[in-house]
Amino acid sequence: MPSAFHCLRPSFKRKPKRRGSKHPKKISESTNLATDDAAGGGDASFDLKSSASTSTASGGRRGIGVGGSLVQPLGNLLLAAARRANLRDSGLGALRPLPDDLILDVLGLLPARDLAALSAASKAFYVISSHDPLWRAIVLAELGGDFAFAGSWRTTYIAAASGRAHCPPRALEIKGFYSDYLFQSRLCANMEMRTEWLERDTIDRRRGLSVEKFIAEYEEPNWPVLLEGCLDTWPALQKWTREYLLEVSAGKEFAVGPVSMPLDRYFLYADNVQEERPLYLFDAKFAEKVPEMGSDYEVPVYFQEDLFKVLGEERLDHRWIIIGPAGSGSSFHVDPNSTSAWNAVIKGAKKWVMFPPEVPPPGVHPSADGAEVTSPVSIMEWFMNFYGACRT
Repeated sequence: MPSAFHCLRPSFKRKPKRRGSKHPKKISESTNLATDDAAGGGDASFDLKSSASTSTASGGRRGIGVGGSLVQPLGNLLLAAARRANLRDSGLGALRPLPDDLILDVLGLLPARDLAALSAASKAFYVISSHDPLWRAIVLAELGGDFAFAGSWRTTYIAAASGRAHCPPRALEIKGFYSDYLFQSRLCANMEMRTEWLERDTIDRRRGLSVEKFIAEYEEPNWPVLLEGCLDTWPALQKWTREYLLEVSAGKEFAVGPVSMPLDRYFLYADNVQEERPLYLFDAKFAEKVPEMGSDYEVPVYFQEDLFKVLGEERLDHRWIIIGPAGSGSSFHVDPNSTSAWNAVIKGAKKWVMFPPEVPPPGVHPSADGAEVTSPVSIMEWFMNFYGACRT
């Protein structure tokens, strides 16, 4: 057993202890700081982030290494020049017939000590038990937002449990593990966004548009538009540096996924994370928590008429601060309460993909009543497999 897991190992006895989202039609991918106010196809090549370790097998497709273990797609095994066995099959025992996603669902029910103990059962279980989304769920469930991200969720948990924040776990070097499911997950976590995915496409860009023309050409037809110049007088454009935000928000916590955390902890996470679905800071009470932030922007003239104002204190959430690292963002959705939303990007860049309300996006399959939706696990997976179909 790796030495980093010793603090998690049960004394003798073991303690017993993805899919789909609702409301399609709009997806956003970002590396941004923004306010939000409501009134594959094709080439199979890819570029990996500089921090990802890789190995090119004889089949031509690369494996992706995380924490010392190398995971390759099944095609590499089939095309290998030398006959070899899949370490996965020999190491999973009676669980071998189960698909990897089902095995991960089962392992997701285990507490940290049992998951750590299972990693010592075989090299195959070490690879699967080190799957970082398993440890992300444990960290968020046990620690909430009170953690210092240490490069991976597993390392973060071990540091918190052992009290050795500066002692990263020793990773085993394991090769010969082939799994399309785990490879896809690691690929999506380590892949750079392609240039063509980030190009500006078909949405109108207008500057100096009158309110009357905006209503006639965009609001009434329900047509998206990028309005340029609306932010030029906002204090936020100059003031919202990282240092300023940390200063004015000191002692405050913001909603990040299922937990809350102060901004300094979130920045530590965002600076170091490399996962398929990064956590997104999405807080509806930022202006109440930090009044300075609420006074650093103003509603553009196009959206001054706001019928929700008549609700007074009973008004629903209507404005959000959004912060996320590269690759973060929302999945396909329809904005709630029949509202229209305006968004302003203050720092970074944000990619929007929008479809008419009656058109399901490629790869997204809502049920007849719209209550359930089957869709790709992550934004990156959708871009890899379906974005090309939107451009043809």
